[in-house]
Amino acid sequence: QVQLVESGGGLVQAGGSLRLSCAASGRTFSMYAVGWFRQAPGKEREFVAGISPYGANKYYADSVAGRFTISRDNAKNTVYLQMNSLKPEDPAVYYCAARLGRFIEPSRAPDYSYWGQGTQVTVSS
Repeated sequence: QVQLVESGGGLVQAGGSLRLSCAASGRTFSMYAVGWFRQAPGKEREFVAGISPYGANKYYADSVAGRFTISRDNAKNTVYLQMNSLKPEDPAVYYCAARLGRFIEPSRAPDYSYWGQGTQVTVSS
């Protein structure tokens, strides 16, 4: 069983940066692949980024590649999402999610067993 808690959301101006954190419970967090998803009002949840259990492989949606960076610190049971050059289309509730073992398809939400409660990101223009 893994519990996930996101933090770091908030209000930022367009072009600014935020770093989201996903803190996990449990001693075997290094066995889990983790993804970040986001959902804006009236839109479907979409994949943002994913990282393999030991961080060797990282995946990004085309819309955030080059601006967002996913990383993890397994000693701290935490995954990060560094978001730079935020755009007006980035506001959403951001969720982290975890699945045991390696990815089959990082962008497929049903593959993840555990989800956090989400953190709101707002971008002002």
